[in-house]
Amino acid sequence: MRLNFYTLDVFTTTPFAGNPLAVVRDCDGLDAQRMQAIAREFALSETVFLCRSSDPVNTARARIFTPTRELPFAGHPTIGAAVLIGLLDARDYLGSHGVDVVLEEEVGLVRCSVRGPKAGTGRRSARASFDLPRLPEELGPAPSRAALARALSLRESDIGFGAHEPSVWSAGVGFTFVPLATRDAVTRARPDMSAWGEIGPADHPAVYLYANDVAEEGHHVHARMFAPSLGIAEDPATGAAAAAFAGPCMAYESPEDGEHALLIEQGYAMGRPSLVTLGMNVRQGRLAAASIGGAAVLVMEGVLEI
Repeated sequence: MRLNFYTLDVFTTTPFAGNPLAVVRDCDGLDAQRMQAIAREFALSETVFLCRSSDPVNTARARIFTPTRELPFAGHPTIGAAVLIGLLDARDYLGSHGVDVVLEEEVGLVRCSVRGPKAGTGRRSARASFDLPRLPEELGPAPSRAALARALSLRESDIGFGAHEPSVWSAGVGFTFVPLATRDAVTRARPDMSAWGEIGPADHPAVYLYANDVAEEGHHVHARMFAPSLGIAEDPATGAAAAAFAGPCMAYESPEDGEHALLIEQGYAMGRPSLVTLGMNVRQGRLAAASIGGAAVLVMEGVLEI
């Protein structure tokens, strides 16, 4: 069995920046066990397997695997898969009209808009965005500051800024959100696996650090994400976390009614700078809708022999 695969760098237009992603096409003959083995072989934070959609009106079914388990939803695989479909199947329409892609994911239908390529980025890059299939919900109390400080090799005084406190949210995948007072604290953070079990329960084992002290002018949030129990020591860009981050934004910033766009920089500590756009539509003081957007660039392609 021969399957075509592609790798893209997501949340960037620059090869070898952003978050790398593997996408395997025409995977209807693969079971979950084989998909997991292939994802472990790629050893990237996520691998997407595209299958025929259960409803022919949709574009494809997308199954998303980390090296250790399947996820119901993830942002950079959704962006990368949508961009790849646009580049391979509808390239002639991207520049003038764009294309819509509907992916069947475990979390539900994810509707993506693909546009590009952007001038000067060649014909191997495009931009995609999608509306969140599920708005963020708070999952429960966060670990204590003392436990977080131990697990992240930080001081308790590093944790928190303004009204922001540690919290746990999900828009399909759960994250513990840890606000830090400075970008320096974000950079200094190091997972201490001897204390990690105190803050990483099985249903939301990933930790997202953020500060409003940014590296580049015009950006709004500086972030890092650790999920060692998912096989992801650190992630260069995390769309699912950015999606859930709309929850803390609403809880601690109380944005005015209207449309808002936050530019989230991530991956700087890894030498893979990434930029995620979180869009929020606030009505009557509530989050009515949210979206994730970013670019992706095609880097490699090949054939898997199964």
